[in-house]
Amino acid sequence: MNKAITDGLALMPPSFAQGLDVWSREDGTPGSLTYAGAADAALVPADQDFGDCLELQKTESVQKLRHMGQTPIIPGCYLRVTARVKAVAGNLPALRIAAWAGNGNEEHVGGLVEVGPSVALSAYGQVETVTAIIGTGRRTGVDMSWGLVPVYAHLGLDLTGANGGIVRIDDLLVEDVTAIFLRDMMNWVDVRDYGALGDGTSDDSAAFEAADTAAAGREILIPKGTFHLGEHVTFENPVRFEGQVTMPADKRLSLTRNFDLPSYIAAFGNDLEAFKRAVAVLFNSSDHDSLDMGGRRVEVTAPIDMQAAVANKDTFQIRRVIRNGQFYAKPSPAWDATQVNSQATYSPSAPLTLSGVSNIANIPVGALVGGLGVGREIYVRAVNVGAGSLTLSQPLFDAAGTQSYTFTRFRYVLDFSGFAALDKFVLDDIEFQCDGKASAIMLPPEGQIFHVRDCFITKPRDRGITSIGKGCYGMLVDRCQFISNEQALRAQDRTTIAINVNDNDVKIRDNRIVRFAHFMVLHGSGHVIANNHWFQGDTETDGTRVAGIILTQPNVKTTITGNYIDNSFIEWTNEHDAAPDFTSEYSFGGLTVSGNIFTVNDVAPWFRWFVVKPHGQGHFIHGLTLSDNVFKSINGTIDRVDHVDTTHATLDMALARNITVQGNAFNAVDQVIVNPATLEFEINSPQKTWTLDFGRYLPFGGRARKVISVMPENAIRDTDGAVVSALPYTKVEQGTGGKSISLVWPVDSKGRVEVTARMDNPV
Repeated sequence: MNKAITDGLALMPPSFAQGLDVWSREDGTPGSLTYAGAADAALVPADQDFGDCLELQKTESVQKLRHMGQTPIIPGCYLRVTARVKAVAGNLPALRIAAWAGNGNEEHVGGLVEVGPSVALSAYGQVETVTAIIGTGRRTGVDMSWGLVPVYAHLGLDLTGANGGIVRIDDLLVEDVTAIFLRDMMNWVDVRDYGALGDGTSDDSAAFEAADTAAAGREILIPKGTFHLGEHVTFENPVRFEGQVTMPADKRLSLTRNFDLPSYIAAFGNDLEAFKRAVAVLFNSSDHDSLDMGGRRVEVTAPIDMQAAVANKDTFQIRRVIRNGQFYAKPSPAWDATQVNSQATYSPSAPLTLSGVSNIANIPVGALVGGLGVGREIYVRAVNVGAGSLTLSQPLFDAAGTQSYTFTRFRYVLDFSGFAALDKFVLDDIEFQCDGKASAIMLPPEGQIFHVRDCFITKPRDRGITSIGKGCYGMLVDRCQFISNEQALRAQDRTTIAINVNDNDVKIRDNRIVRFAHFMVLHGSGHVIANNHWFQGDTETDGTRVAGIILTQPNVKTTITGNYIDNSFIEWTNEHDAAPDFTSEYSFGGLTVSGNIFTVNDVAPWFRWFVVKPHGQGHFIHGLTLSDNVFKSINGTIDRVDHVDTTHATLDMALARNITVQGNAFNAVDQVIVNPATLEFEINSPQKTWTLDFGRYLPFGGRARKVISVMPENAIRDTDGAVVSALPYTKVEQGTGGKSISLVWPVDSKGRVEVTARMDNPV
């Protein structure tokens, strides 16, 4: 700080060459004698050391030299007065800085120290420096501590010792050195004061650490320049970056008091580099559990390998959060998918392994597997080049033997596949602007409770959230929006998928999903799918619709509740099963679909909202609740809501049990379905056997397997019109496909009955 600049103050006395009439040989007060015309003082125009200077002969015991101008003394301001002198002849005197203190009434303030340390001259021609510091406070290094009464000073020198010597004196220098004494009172420290060079090559790590130690709660200033840090550096105090830092990839800069992305951007000068550096600290510090992106947009031209950013860990089990920012995928060939064609052998006895894989070194972890008998959303979970084998995320349902496979590796903005396992990781309030260039998130191969909440995944190129293994266990996706990059395409032409799941217990809640090929492909069980809205329609009349949710495990223990299912359907398969034929395992069951809104428009009558697609023989349904839903078709009617896709196999309806279909509303649906079904039948001509058809009402082409009740309405009468009081007995599974029941009366009878029948065994 320079008072002459900042406060408009004149601190420097004039040079001697400007005249000696302002230089007093007394105290410097007005009217005192000056050196102008004095016999013992002369101006020297060209001294070899000083240039213009004053030559003074000592003629008094204490010979004074004072500037008659008033140098201001300001509270909190410290002045250093410096004189350079040398002896040229005669006795060698001693010199000291001296001053006269004056108050606001231009009176002398007594009782103060008004001289500085004395310097004795010891040789002719040798330049000595005489200095002293004057200020208001009593601080170490202050020679004249005057307090608040003095408001100005007459500054100069005293010559002491033997008379007769001749000295030459350079112009006096007066400097404001307040910063030296008030550094510990300022709210910042500068790393340069601790040895930082900021030349971009010298290692400034030690200087940064020293500045942090000295800060003691104050802010640390990183001034303009490039500061190289060769070691880890941790700041325990707030930091302000005007300059930038560089450091090796394996070193970390920890900003414990301002751990946020804007601070790291200020430090490293690049959004992406700053994000990676901050992530490394997030996983290596216990001081914070979350990284706030500060609403900043990070432009990304290649996938961010999250494990490589952390570098020193491949497993992590402590909660960590990244929140409040945006990733924007910029055009780059680094987003292009890699596709490898290889021959491999599959055996159902090793359901998660492809062996004898050719070209295996070129197949990356996380590649999507394609081939005959391969179900949807199966990924390479691990690669063993030495053994020539791949580990898959799910089994293949019909691929025994050797064949050619394709392996397609999509590219993701945030790629966690390098971790072996990652638990309790949260992405919160983040927008992934994929812009059709990149996919969004690839999960680690192992882990629990990955949570994506309040995020926007906008226009992913291929996938929104991809699970390549068990890293989706217990995953939570809440209040997110997924916007497809394929909205303009027909539904059947789209290829993008918002989410896939490989393990149990995911919670997918309150999301909005717009026009993907599929919303989700879910393996595992224990899922809760609640209050989402996904729609997959297009503008094509009588258009094809594709599945919104695909369940790939038969016994799912899952609820699909309170959703808005728009222009898509639920498909239930067992395509992730190496032995898809039913043996001793659970078959299709454990599913509750309730309280949903199903709607569709501009489709052909054969559209269905709920499709079961067995991939092996012998399967059946044992545990399904389809209740309290609303089904509505717009711009045309459909035949019914349910369907069994027999592409690979059919269901054994003779084994169906515990199926409840009730309380649903059907709009523009020709045939309602219900189980148990209560129907009214009227026989107008007397018959001993009444054959009653339930087939159209029973879901999934079910058989009429149980009669629950028979209730006549009014009297049943015989041929003569007499009342038949005897009860009939029933025969189930009558007629074509077993879809009818028979009531057998003791005599030919006619009348009206209400009969309740089931297509399943309820226990």
